[in-house]
Amino acid sequence: MALESVRFSILDRSRVRRGQDHADALRETVAFAALAEQWGYHRFWVAEHHSVPGVAGTAPTVLAAAVAAATSRIRVGTGGVMLPNHQPLVVAEQFGVLAALFPGRIDMGLGRSVGFTDGVRRALGHGLDEVDDFDAHLAEVLDYFAAGRAGVHAGSAEGNDVPAFLLATGSGAERAARFGLPLVIAPIAGTQAMVDAIERYRARFQPSARVPRPYVVVSATAMIADSTEQAHRLLLPEAWASAYSRTHGEFPALIPPGEIDPARMTDRQRHLFEQALGNQLHGTEDEVAEAVEKLVSRTGADEVLVHTSTFDRAARLDSHRRLARVVGLAG
Repeated sequence: MALESVRFSILDRSRVRRGQDHADALRETVAFAALAEQWGYHRFWVAEHHSVPGVAGTAPTVLAAAVAAATSRIRVGTGGVMLPNHQPLVVAEQFGVLAALFPGRIDMGLGRSVGFTDGVRRALGHGLDEVDDFDAHLAEVLDYFAAGRAGVHAGSAEGNDVPAFLLATGSGAERAARFGLPLVIAPIAGTQAMVDAIERYRARFQPSARVPRPYVVVSATAMIADSTEQAHRLLLPEAWASAYSRTHGEFPALIPPGEIDPARMTDRQRHLFEQALGNQLHGTEDEVAEAVEKLVSRTGADEVLVHTSTFDRAARLDSHRRLARVVGLAG
């Protein structure tokens, strides 16, 4: 499958480096979006995390507004707004306002996760049980973009064509198929598990007027550097942050790769660290181009959503610039 037929987009979680404040990380996200537009990427999405030291992105619709205001062509959206944390009417209203201000450029990516800890969930006023109501809340959001619900209308959202995407967690692939929505999926449980979920999604997809056929967005890490070893080294900070979060319950700021030593990790941390590195695409331009082509061929992806973090901001930007070139984006 030719990469020229596939869209390439970016997800930025506004990762914080050690010694950096959250405000600076948010400003970097907006500046990054402007570069992504220059390089020819199709979308630029931001994420939602709460009370996380290493992630500055807490209010995705607000940040999306800043990104859209700083750009002129690239599509802007969320990957995603975590619906259990919000009232459906408010979500619809926020995206309706974004679409009114930036017509034809706004995407609504929705996820099913809740706050990372009990304290965060209490502060948000939403509990784990609200995950069970996700289908009803998703249907409600979509209704507000159609003709309202039970006499309640979402103003600028109603009748507005804002594409909705569903982030796959748990049974997310089947849910996206049932609702007839585009699927956003990552190889969290391994590439084969992701491929199996995509096949179930395509087999069970229920077409709608807005989305007549399945649409798959594969989320992947891709790091390009001058050598395979250098690219691998650049991925160490994010892999360590992932392992740390799963053993300490807190996602830390990124640290320099030179400070990361697997020999000093616990057995569980080392396993999680190596697992985090396992599904990441990295290497020289030619190596990453080949790896991306294999991923697209195996999954039949319509779009690749690149999410790559490292301590070295300049190296990260250079990697995205080089990726845009090797996959043929018209920047």
